[in-house]
Amino acid sequence: MPGVKSKDSESFDEMYRRFKKQADRNLIVTECRARRFFESATERRKKNKINAKKKMLKRLYMLRRYESRL
Repeated sequence: MPGVKSKDSESFDEMYRRFKKQADRNLIVTECRARRFFESATERRKKNKINAKKKMLKRLYMLRRYESRL
């Protein structure tokens, strides 16, 4: 877990920025969203769109690979 200790003459805003950077580097927010039980409709649509794109690219790759053998 990220933790921030205050330095001499450092404002709260500076400490908060450092904490946010550490949290982003450790992917805490992303992992928290992934572990949530409830998924909103927009999140589901976004995931489905990404999966569909991956599936299409995989099929295209396999098709091109098959055609190159002929």
